[in-house]
Amino acid sequence: MNVDVVTTIVIARPRPLVSRFAADPDRAPQWYQNIQAVEWKTLPPLVIGSRIAFIAQFLGRRLAYTYEVVEWRPHERFVMRTADGPFPMETTYAWDDADDRATRMTLRNKGTPTGFSFWLAPLIGGAMRRANRKDLSALKALLESSCQSRNRTSHVARRTFARCTSHVARRTSLCYRQFRT
Repeated sequence: MNVDVVTTIVIARPRPLVSRFAADPDRAPQWYQNIQAVEWKTLPPLVIGSRIAFIAQFLGRRLAYTYEVVEWRPHERFVMRTADGPFPMETTYAWDDADDRATRMTLRNKGTPTGFSFWLAPLIGGAMRRANRKDLSALKALLESSCQSRNRTSHVARRTFARCTSHVARRTSLCYRQFRT
């Protein structure tokens, strides 16, 4: 039995900011509830063929798996695939403009459980759907709270926030709070 979970959310931030943040593997633990650690197996930056190892906790089990980037179109689409473990999976992020100031992000996880996990596919699908909703809600809250509307944020704070979203600063919300007006 296949598992195919698609979750969508609208985030009131521009597409480049949302996609840059969400596609940065080092930021995954900030918004993915189940991801505990990330390790690059190849050197950054993100390119097709990049390999990234994740340690996660899901349904009470510790999971270690390595994704390989199979598609990367900045600000449009990001696809990673793993063949590791009892649940080979493909994860896709897609971004499009919901309007001129908001981004529609779609997160899709699909795979075919093997072994004993095959019998748990309906349970896995439901748990994955709930986790994806929570994760996208956390991403939305993080990005929307870390930068107020243009009317309430100074030019200096916006420029500083843009620098904080680079690979240099890993904690966007903490970095931005220092410059909030």
